[in-house]
Amino acid sequence: MPVGSPEGHEDAGMSVGSPERHGNADAPTGSPERHGNAGASTGSPERHGNAGASTGSPERHGNADAPTGSLKRRGNTGASTGSLEEPQREVACVGPASGALLVVGDVITDVVARHRGPLAARTDTVAAIRTLPGGAGANVACWAAHWGGGEVRLLGRVGTEGAAWHERELTACGVRPRLVVDPEAPTGTVICLVDTDAAAERTLLTDSGASLRLDADDWSDALLDGVARLHLSGYLLFAAPSRAFVAVALEAARARGVPVSLDPASAGFLDKLGVDRFLTLVEGIDILLPSRDEAYLLTGLPDAEDAAAKLSRHVPLVVAKQGSDGALVARSGTVSARVPAVPATPTDTTGAGDAFTGAFLAALLTGAEAEDAAREGCRAGARAVEAVGGRPPAERRSGPSTGGTSPHGQGWAPR
Repeated sequence: MPVGSPEGHEDAGMSVGSPERHGNADAPTGSPERHGNAGASTGSPERHGNAGASTGSPERHGNADAPTGSLKRRGNTGASTGSLEEPQREVACVGPASGALLVVGDVITDVVARHRGPLAARTDTVAAIRTLPGGAGANVACWAAHWGGGEVRLLGRVGTEGAAWHERELTACGVRPRLVVDPEAPTGTVICLVDTDAAAERTLLTDSGASLRLDADDWSDALLDGVARLHLSGYLLFAAPSRAFVAVALEAARARGVPVSLDPASAGFLDKLGVDRFLTLVEGIDILLPSRDEAYLLTGLPDAEDAAAKLSRHVPLVVAKQGSDGALVARSGTVSARVPAVPATPTDTTGAGDAFTGAFLAALLTGAEAEDAAREGCRAGARAVEAVGGRPPAERRSGPSTGGTSPHGQGWAPR
C-alpha cells in the first residue's frame, strides 16, 4: 500500500481485492468556508433542458436564477441529535421513473499514477501517469448515463481553468452538465497513487478546490423540474457552504416528493464530521449507499450485516457495498438480500464504488427492485476496476489544458 491513509475508500462489489471507491476529500484551496459566489455556469442553456435557469448568462450570480418563492439559504446547526433508533419511514416507491436523475457532487481532475511496489523515498519511482476527469459525483453521473435507463443531469462547481474540458467530458459520457464556475478557487485535483502490486489499491492526495464551495445560492427549485430522483455526494457534507446547499436541496426534494439517495463518501471524513452530526444532516433521505467501513463507523458494529440492518432503521433503504463480498440490501432493520460480487481482475480501483452507485441508480430509473439494481451495481463495479480512472470507457479523451487530446494519451478502455 502506498503512503497515506486508506480511509474513505468505498466498496463496489467486485470479487478481487478491495474495490473501494475514489472520492474526493474536503481540503479545498484556502478556507473551507464560502469565499463568495459568482456562480456563472458553463454551456448552452438549451443543453441543460429542465436542469434549472438558463446557463451561460453573464448576469447569473448567486440566486439570480431562482424562481420566486425559492427556498432561502439556511445554515447548519450541526446539532448531534441523530439516532439510529428513530421511527421508520416507508421506503420510497421503486416503480418505473418518468423523469431524470439529478446528481449533485464534486467534479475533479484526477492525476492517476500507477506504480509497482512501495514508493522509493527521497528518489524517483517509475510510474505510468494519466490525467483524467473524475470526482465522486461526476463519476456516478457518468456511470448512470453509461448504464442507461434515463436522462442524467449533474450539478457541480469547478474553476475557470477546467470548466470547458470537464463539460466536454461529461457530455461525451451522455451527462447533461450544469457547472457553476468559481471565480476564485481552481477545479479540485486528486493525485491517485495506485500500487499495481497491491490489488490495484489506491491512496489519494486531495485538493477539493471549487467542488466543496457549492452553496445554497447555487440551488434553484427549477433544478428539480422533470427529475425523478436526486442523488447527493456525501462529500458535500464536509464543508460549511456545501452543507448549507444540502439542507436546501433536501427540503426542496421533500416538498416535491422526489426521493433522495446519498453516498457517505469517506469513512475518514465521516469520523471527523461526527456520526451523530452526519445522521442529523441526512435525516429524511430515502436511500443510503455506504461502504463496509462507513457502515461500521456509522453504527459502531463490527459485523457487516448487523451494521446494514441497524442503518436501515434510520434510512428506509440501505445498500451497503462490500467489495469482494458483493453488496447487502437492508430494510426496516433486516437484511433482505445478499448480492454476490462479480469476478474481476483489478487494474485500478479508483471510482469502483461510484460505478456501483451509478448503475444502481440507473436501474432504479427503469423500475428495477433494489436487489436487482444492486446486481447491476456489482457488474458495473467489476467493470470499473479493470480500467484506469473513475469513469466508464470513452473512445477518446480531450486534454484539460489544450482542448484536444489528453497530454498523456487517449484514455483507457476496459480489458
